[in-house]
Formats: sequence, C-alpha cells, structure tokens
Amino acid sequence: MGRKSLDMDILVMDVVMSDDLEKKKILAKKIFNLAYKRGIYPASIHQFYMARGKGEISSNFTVPAINLRSLTYDLAKAIFRVAKRNNSGSFIFEIAKSEIGYTNQLPIEYSAVVMAAAIKEGFSGPVFIQGDHFQVNPKRFNQDQKKEIEELKNLIYEAIEAGFYNIDIDSSTLVDLSKPSISEQQRLNFEVCAELTAFIRRNQPKWIDISVGGEIGEVGGKNSTPEELRAFMKGFRTSLGSDYIGISKISVQTGTTHGGVVLPDGSIARVNIDFDTLKILSEIARKEFGLAGCVQHGASTLPSEAFHKFPETETAEIHLATEFQNMIYESRYFPSELRQKIYDWLKVNAASERKEGETEEQFIYKTRKKKP
Repeated sequence: MGRKSLDMDILVMDVVMSDDLEKKKILAKKIFNLAYKRGIYPASIHQFYMARGKGEISSNFTVPAINLRSLTYDLAKAIFRVAKRNNSGSFIFEIAKSEIGYTNQLPIEYSAVVMAAAIKEGFSGPVFIQGDHFQVNPKRFNQDQKKEIEELKNLIYEAIEAGFYNIDIDSSTLVDLSKPSISEQQRLNFEVCAELTAFIRRNQPKWIDISVGGEIGEVGGKNSTPEELRAFMKGFRTSLGSDYIGISKISVQTGTTHGGVVLPDGSIARVNIDFDTLKILSEIARKEFGLAGCVQHGASTLPSEAFHKFPETETAEIHLATEFQNMIYESRYFPSELRQKIYDWLKVNAASERKEGETEEQFIYKTRKKKP
C-alpha cells in the first residue's frame, strides 16, 4: 500500500472517529481540496434531469440512488470501482434524515467520506450526493409547525454546506386523505414542499441549481394516482410562484415499503410493484410538467428479475438501501462474534422498539441498521 493511499485511509478514519464537529469540518475541507485538484467535485443532477424532462435525452434509463448506512467508505469505493469499469456517470450517494440520526453520520462526514472514496479509487468527474427523505414529522408538525419546519431548514442548510446538491423533500407525511378533495388532501404537502424548495433556492451556491425532489405518496401507504400527481404539481407551482426554479422529479408510492415486509423467520415477503401505474405517472411527470419522471423508493428488497422493469417504465430514479446493509451482515466474511455482539446490544438498547408478537428475527432485521 502506497503512502498516499495509506494517508487517505487515515484521514477518513480521523473524520469518522472524531467527536469534534469543527475538527470534522477541517478534515473534510482537506479531503474536498484534494478532490478538487483531481477533478472530483460535488454536483447537482438537476440540469441532466431537466434535459430528460424536455425530451432532449432518452428517458429509457434509471438512476440508482444508494443509501450507505454502514461501511460507507468501503462501499463507496466499491461503487466507484464498478462505475469506472462500466463507464457509468449517473449514480447518486444519499443518506436520509432518519439515517443521519440512527447511524450518526452528519452530512459533512458523509460527503467527506464519499469524496475520499472517489479519490482513493482514482475516479474523476461529478459526484452526486443527496439528502434523502428530508421528512416532515407529522406529530411534531401538528404540535409546533414553525419549529418543525425551522429544524428541517437547519438540516437543509447544513447539508448544502456539506456539498449535498441534491435534496429530496418529503412532506408527503402531511397528506390528509380524510379531506373531501384531492387538492385539499395534498395541500399541506405542496405548500410545505414549496416553502422548503424556496429556502433551498435562496441558500444554494450561486453557480448551481440544486436538484430538488417532491413526494406525493408516503412509502408504505396507498398507491399514488395521476389525479394526486396533478393536484400536487398544480398546487406546488402556485405556492412556489415564478421567482424560483421548481422540482426535477417526483416520488410516488406503487406498492413498496422501506426495508420490505419482514416475515416471522426474518425473510422478506415478495412485493408486487404496480409497474403500470409507475409508467403512467412517469409519463405524466415528463410530458405535462417537464420533470425527469418518477422516483421509486423501497426497491432494495425486490427480486433481481424485477429491476429491468424500471428502465422499461422510464422510471427516473430508484432508491436502494436495505439490501446493501443486508449484504454486510449476511456476508460470510463478517465476523460472527461481532455480529452477535451487535445483536445482543440491540436486544438491550432497542428493546422499546420491539412490537408485540414480533419474532426475534423480525426485531433484529428491523433494528440492525442502527449504530451501536
């Protein structure tokens, strides 16, 4: 191992292990400076997606957005190696608001580690880093709307400062299906999404348009409809006004759940995605609103034979998280003693999250994403 290679490994370790935020920022700046010198830079996928929405490029491809919850440096290196081998340019590294919390990966740490992985693997060009599910908590929103939105704005600002030039707003948690009209059901969703989009535009670097995503159906809920998509987009555009650039993509629900449905033995139930609806919604998003298309969440645990359907239905983006985590825990190279130590820790420290009637396998599967 060469000296430069070893230095990068040590630098990453220092970033990850430091409890001092200011030290993390200093180390991250050092990594970013090294990356810039090698032609590696954080970028927005907005213009690329807008070209797709305008029909200037083909829409028969799907961009993977990959959530790295653990072994971020090692997995990012592997992704860059595959990207180089396949000459791939469109792939996204992302972390959700919830994952930032339970994996203890602050935006500045996450982006620095991803950029370091690009340096280590000799990658060059744009690196797309995304804030996934920057989500409104409906309970806290109902208790104190101003405080909840302000906390989200603080997270967005922190992410932008860290080079997250792609941000998915998830205010779909505010959709109220008890309202009499679809527009009223979506009202809080599109109003909050517009407010946060305007905040992003006011705080993005002058030289870049951040790619912003909206969401019309909460993952794990009922499937989205064309009427909901149109109601959201009409309300969103009216709420946002003409002073700001809007969103580039829209997330929908077509039958998946985050992490999949865990069966009592710990295996995952087979999921049936409504690909017909996904195709229709993606076409509406492109042709009527100039977006790149629809985003499919919760795709990790689908059978491999289903993935060719996403480009066929012209899905713009799919989000992949759980299966990458599963590959780590279930690898024959993962030390069995360490695995057991983690599971024992969860049984004590995450015991309150165990639901009545849940088997140990179900409990472990759902909670092992947390960082001890």
